[in-house]
Amino acid sequence: MQQKLMDAQQNLRAEGTAGGEMVKVTLNGAKDLQSISIAKDVMDPEDPGMLEDLILAAFKDAAKKADDAMAKYSGGLTGGLNIPGLKM
Repeated sequence: MQQKLMDAQQNLRAEGTAGGEMVKVTLNGAKDLQSISIAKDVMDPEDPGMLEDLILAAFKDAAKKADDAMAKYSGGLTGGLNIPGLKM
């Protein structure tokens, strides 16, 4: 079961977006960054804070989706058991 969870973490892809999909972040189930895409229109040298906020929002969106997907996957593996120490 542990190997299946590790495989799922590596194979899962969760995409988060912000700014009307101007910024996209893809994470795996372990929340390792897999890719990032930034539209040219959002790159304003006069306002780098806006881009920083969009990247952070997209990352948080992807992380939530990865957590939800892993919780659903692990719930299927464990039959809904609550296993202490397993943060899913």
